[in-house]
Amino acid sequence: MRPEQIERYAPHILLREVGGEGQKKLLRSKVLLIGAGGLGAPAAMYLAAAGIGTIGIVDDDVVSLSNLQRQILFDTDAIGQAKTSSAHKTLQRLNPDVNIEAHTMRIHADNALDLIGKYDVVLDGSDNFTTRFLVNDACYFARRPLVSAAVGAFEGQLTTIRAYERDADGNPNPCYRCLVPDTTEPETPCEREGILGALTGVMGSMQALEAIKEILGIGTSLVGQLLLYDALDVRVRIIRLRWDPENPLTGSNPTIQDLDAHQA
Repeated sequence: MRPEQIERYAPHILLREVGGEGQKKLLRSKVLLIGAGGLGAPAAMYLAAAGIGTIGIVDDDVVSLSNLQRQILFDTDAIGQAKTSSAHKTLQRLNPDVNIEAHTMRIHADNALDLIGKYDVVLDGSDNFTTRFLVNDACYFARRPLVSAAVGAFEGQLTTIRAYERDADGNPNPCYRCLVPDTTEPETPCEREGILGALTGVMGSMQALEAIKEILGIGTSLVGQLLLYDALDVRVRIIRLRWDPENPLTGSNPTIQDLDAHQA
């Protein structure tokens, strides 16, 4: 590492669990963010600050005034700009070491597998079930760890998914389809339901943290566990997330054989 990198990342290097070799690993790593919204915005900033070598951002939206209450990647001057291009500018100013790859598009069955396969870890901060199921399935086929988070008005949830691996009992690790069955019910946008802005900062930062742990191979993983955060009552619970043998991706009789067959 260059002298200025050693100074920048000194707080990491001093950690026994990270050190110089761990920081070099972060600098070589590639992380893909699905969505640059309330979750993706803080996650992107902490990943960039940590020195993740390449950060990909998938989003086809533009910045609106109502985003600014929680999407801290953007400021008032960014209103009307593509989120990916505005995020690129902000993250490059934060850390010029980091290569930002802007994917100004929606992820879908035709591009998901190729896109996800280019990265080491995927963070899903999308706002609809269709995308979440698709990203879950693509990460399974590409054999990539998925850190999935979601938020409601005052509550958040977080898990790490490595469904392509098996647990100590020989069963597949749970996937997102074990947590949420296929549904055609639309999620209520936070603009209509309302959301406490700082909550997305908490959960997005935790996504970044879990991604860093996955890259470094340190600490306790959230694979097979679901973290539930209640901001109003300041409660954190972790419950076991079990493999569902009826789920259509990794169940006993899977019906999803490839992404082309994906139907959320």
